Amino acid sequence: MNEEIKEKVNYCLNCKIKPCELKGCPLENHIPEMIKLLKEEKYKEAYQEISKTTVLPGVCGRICPHQKQCQGSCVRGIKGEPVSIGDLEAFTFDKANELGYSLLDCYGEIKKSNKKVAVIGGGPAGLTCAAFLAKEGIDVTIYEKYNKLGGILVHGIPDFRLPREVIDKTIEKILDLGINVKYNEILGKTITLEELKKQYDAIFLSIGANKSSKMGVEGEELPGVYGGNELLENGIYPDFTGKKVAVIGGGNVAMDCSRTIKRLGAKEVKVIYRRAEKQMPAEEKEVLEAKQEGIEFMFQNNIVKIIGDNKVEKVELIKTKLVKREGETREVPVNIENSNYQIDIDYIIMALGSQVSEEVLTLGLTLNKWGNILVDDNYQTSDKKIYAGGDLVGMKGTVAWAAKSGREAAKKILENIK
Repeated sequence: MNEEIKEKVNYCLNCKIKPCELKGCPLENHIPEMIKLLKEEKYKEAYQEISKTTVLPGVCGRICPHQKQCQGSCVRGIKGEPVSIGDLEAFTFDKANELGYSLLDCYGEIKKSNKKVAVIGGGPAGLTCAAFLAKEGIDVTIYEKYNKLGGILVHGIPDFRLPREVIDKTIEKILDLGINVKYNEILGKTITLEELKKQYDAIFLSIGANKSSKMGVEGEELPGVYGGNELLENGIYPDFTGKKVAVIGGGNVAMDCSRTIKRLGAKEVKVIYRRAEKQMPAEEKEVLEAKQEGIEFMFQNNIVKIIGDNKVEKVELIKTKLVKREGETREVPVNIENSNYQIDIDYIIMALGSQVSEEVLTLGLTLNKWGNILVDDNYQTSDKKIYAGGDLVGMKGTVAWAAKSGREAAKKILENIK
């Protein structure tokens, strides 16, 4: 253990109330227990402890919004800096790799059952659900539309934030539990729910929600306007070299898009956000790193329209002020009359959030008012043989929340099919 990690480990008070675990972490990872074992240099036991609740420690340790989750609830953070929980979680995973520990070392001998479950989608929710089913002996098959597992981890988060070797090692450990994978399988095209229902005792849907939301402003259909989610997912970009690019939004997708585009040679990248910086949903460190990379932030600005003849040429903006309305706790942005102005721009990237794709409408399952698949407390859809989780059902948009839905759905599936 190097001195930096040792200092971070010893900084933890190992307090009995465990707010980092019980209040801050969506997965309720056993954080104080893990850190205590790291202090004792019991690396295998530390990996076993964290693996009781998650199979994505190497991922979450690097990309979770720690300041809003575990570290934001840390007792030491009240009067000073919180414990570097993310770094210690990532270290635990990396140490397990270095020493050759697998999830089989954590879960012991697996007794196979004759029950079969199909998992549709190999992102965080699907991978977690598959792992927690497989460790209980369920015969699991993941159906993945691409030729690689990972979902948003591969097709949404740039490798400068999440190294590909970490994803590969994570998936390798999960598949070692005996999980089958069928690649290039697209729901509604190469496979159908009706076919799968005949073959499996249960189905878990985790195909995500990666269609970029739109603003509905004039000019949004002009060439040069792109969805941020689609750009990151497909990895196919226009030539940004020497161009001026505006990224609309304030979340991590906006940060990932802006930083990626800057690295692709854009002359200027402006992040336009209608609220104040303190209200940005993006992780603070992501915003800081974007600033350090030369990305400009235009806070309290709203888009009025996109201007151009045959392509994007300008964007008209309007200044906003923040107003707290009666009965509401969060300040809302209100346009300031006659504060309109225009700026020259070559490309506009919409990174305002995501929606489920049109294919979800064809599944015959009940949707909620936001267009997500409706599930009950057991993660069951309107078809009781079909379960769903992650962004598809409108979970909070972090990897940890998606993983939690996969884990909890696995528990309910086990209860119902055994």
